[in-house]
Amino acid sequence: MAKTTKSAPLRGPRKAGPEATRQKILDAAEILFAERGFHSVSVRDITAAAGVDVALVHYHFGNKQLLFETVFMRRAELLNAERLRRLEAVVQRAKPRAPKVEEIIDAFTHPLLDRSARGGPGWKAYFALIAQVNNSTEFGGLMMTRYFDPVVHAFIAALRRAFPGCDERELYWSYHFLSGALTLTFAETGRIDNLSQGACRSNDLDSVHQRLVPYVAAGFRALCSRSSTTPARRKRKTL
Repeated sequence: MAKTTKSAPLRGPRKAGPEATRQKILDAAEILFAERGFHSVSVRDITAAAGVDVALVHYHFGNKQLLFETVFMRRAELLNAERLRRLEAVVQRAKPRAPKVEEIIDAFTHPLLDRSARGGPGWKAYFALIAQVNNSTEFGGLMMTRYFDPVVHAFIAALRRAFPGCDERELYWSYHFLSGALTLTFAETGRIDNLSQGACRSNDLDSVHQRLVPYVAAGFRALCSRSSTTPARRKRKTL
């Protein structure tokens, strides 16, 4: 006689755990903040989009401001780690010589453009949010400083090795212009589409990356070559 086996008990759908719920809230908040901005989104908007109770935002994050900062920090940590690894690899490969400017800029920009192009809707929304925050007098100075300055300082340090003797002001202004170019790129406004009558597309981030690195490198070289002077020239200036 064949041996009978007990059927496994039927189970209902598994309930989302606390971490899964937390991530659902962050995902919904990220998209809404990117689309509408901080002040135009309510906690109820976020919980409705996430399909969770309003109380869970307060339980996991405290308030809307802290939720906003957590959204910003979540992907910043991943980006910072990758960019620092790439920068360190560039510096180590070049030793004892100075690293190449193009390689430094690529290490800094490639993770951003690549994830925006191929990382999916979450990353796309995140970079739109960065563009928004970076242009905000309310949030830009505080949040960009808090979450991205360690990487920027490492980037500037690598550039100091590439441009010994360059006036510090030229390095920081050059970075400022690079940051502006990235902010406009992430906004994907379609302005260049209209201006070029379709020859260029603001969402063609591979084309952006091919051009951004040599363009920015040329800018750093132009400003640093103008500010770098030999000891002999400096001596003549003081006479």
